[in-house]
Amino acid sequence: MEKGALGRVYQDGEKLIRQGETGDCMYVIQEGEVEILVEKDGREVRLGVRGTGEIIGEMAIFEREVRSATARARGPVRALTVDKRTFLRRVQEDPSLAFRLVQMMSRRIRELADELALLRR
Repeated sequence: MEKGALGRVYQDGEKLIRQGETGDCMYVIQEGEVEILVEKDGREVRLGVRGTGEIIGEMAIFEREVRSATARARGPVRALTVDKRTFLRRVQEDPSLAFRLVQMMSRRIRELADELALLRR
């Protein structure tokens, strides 16, 4: 991981996001991989892995609800924290950013719908 670069470095196993906590920001993964987990009845179920260039925790920008999953570093990870105010300012500067975020969220909803359909068969 490059010294002096933007973002915070998380070590292997460190949690960026904790399920059940109230969120107020999203994260842009600049380097590394983050696994997304749901904790239920003392067990962890892995929902997926996100990597460089991907965004996690974006729902917190739109609704101030508790986090629905945990995000944990797989190896060293550098991630940039983006709060709602910063996000809205960046969208004002570049409206296509909002479209790209909606596109990504739409893709994830489609992936979840496909997985749900497989589980119901």
